[in-house]
Amino acid sequence: MSGPQCCANPPDISSGSRQDDHLEVIGGLTSYTAGSPASTLAVILISDIYGYEAPKLRQIAEKVAAAGFYVVVPDFFFGDPYLPDMEISSWFPNHLPAKGCEDARKVVADLKAKGASAVGAAGFCWGGITVSKMSAYGEIEAAVILHPGPLSEDDIHATKVPTAILAAEIDDYSPPEQMKKLGEILSAKLVDNFVKIYPGVVHGWTTRYKDDDEHAVKSAMEAHADMLNWFTKYLK
Repeated sequence: MSGPQCCANPPDISSGSRQDDHLEVIGGLTSYTAGSPASTLAVILISDIYGYEAPKLRQIAEKVAAAGFYVVVPDFFFGDPYLPDMEISSWFPNHLPAKGCEDARKVVADLKAKGASAVGAAGFCWGGITVSKMSAYGEIEAAVILHPGPLSEDDIHATKVPTAILAAEIDDYSPPEQMKKLGEILSAKLVDNFVKIYPGVVHGWTTRYKDDDEHAVKSAMEAHADMLNWFTKYLK
């Protein structure tokens, strides 16, 4: 999982964009939170390689929370997100989605121990791979995978929960035809699924769109709404 699409248009993470008063430790992970912890419906957002501090990711958290969900954005990289001056080939082996899945399951368990009756998970790029692995355990009630890194068909075959795949038309890691094939696998397993290809956008666009790109912004807002609709449908 390396190349220009994976690392393009990094977020501007500065002290002015962070809201550190919203941090909690959940499942052993420092997490940005949005919404009321009293809500029994929770959503975990799993970042791309740039980590949980990305401003657009936190804006999505606030948007989902406004619909009544308690939203948790954990730091799966333990303070070591990818930075533009790093070699992705050196960073990635120390931050594998399989480990992210293990940590995410602890977050789910903590949320349910604290009263959540239903938990959904959405993953972006790196996080999309992580969510695909989580879905095999049946511990979440809904999954949304957005422009993921390379997905394993074995993980999709193992999926046990309703899954939406929201993909870019221009994506070296998750080409549209492959995403459609994954939807066919889920349908054959009688797993409710929704696969949508957004035209004219590239890998990573839902959290790393350029503000002056009107089409990308509109498409990102559409994808956010589709994600929220999926959670509204299955988290009850």
